[in-house]
Amino acid sequence: MLEHTFIHIQGIGPKIERMFWERGIRTWQNFFNKRKTVLSPGRDQFVKEELEASLRHLNDISFFSKRLSTGEMWRIYDTFKKDIVFLDIETSGGYQGYDEITVIGLYDAYKVHTFVNGINLEEFEIAIADYDLMVTFNGSMFDIPYIRRVFPGISLPAAHIDLRFLLKKLGYSGGLKKIEEDFGLDRGPEIKGLNGYAAVMMWNAYQSGDQDALKRLIEYNTADIVNLEPLMEKAYMEMKKKLLSSV
Repeated sequence: MLEHTFIHIQGIGPKIERMFWERGIRTWQNFFNKRKTVLSPGRDQFVKEELEASLRHLNDISFFSKRLSTGEMWRIYDTFKKDIVFLDIETSGGYQGYDEITVIGLYDAYKVHTFVNGINLEEFEIAIADYDLMVTFNGSMFDIPYIRRVFPGISLPAAHIDLRFLLKKLGYSGGLKKIEEDFGLDRGPEIKGLNGYAAVMMWNAYQSGDQDALKRLIEYNTADIVNLEPLMEKAYMEMKKKLLSSV
């Protein structure tokens, strides 16, 4: 999708991008090969120079993350998914006056990494630095503000895709568990039906000495991050099809 994208260029919005596509200029290479002026000689030259810069920076996620709006960041997924991490946090929910991160889960499409408050939570700041692209569900509103508060000055991945808002564009609303069901994704019997309130209660049980409660909380958090991968893949494909098949 990235090489179908023109809206990262200053002065080009969705309408001009769609006009390009409708005129058969569906990729960067199509623009280089065009024989007629599309916008004006000067603007065409500017676009050409910007696309040449885009090709030179095709392995530099920061180049594109600085030029794409948060709502269009999904376009870089396929190009940079080799450096991806799916993230989700659990919190104490303000129970008994305390509001802190209890568990952070990372999934890099190969392995799950779990960080638990009081055990190894401080290792998260180093671990997250290994990734360039981060995917969350409602992370821009919840997970990321919490993380920045607990880890002031942390260096998070250069690009962030918030699946909640991408899925909303495709007509999927509600919480993560409901959307998982919409896509036919299932959870194990030990954690099926659990929600954020249950996660708070499991943490409190662990604080009271219930080690099984922590194990179940980690399983719950792991399901959250592992299920983000197929949701991201499906949302990406649906959004790409929606845009490109309509011209």
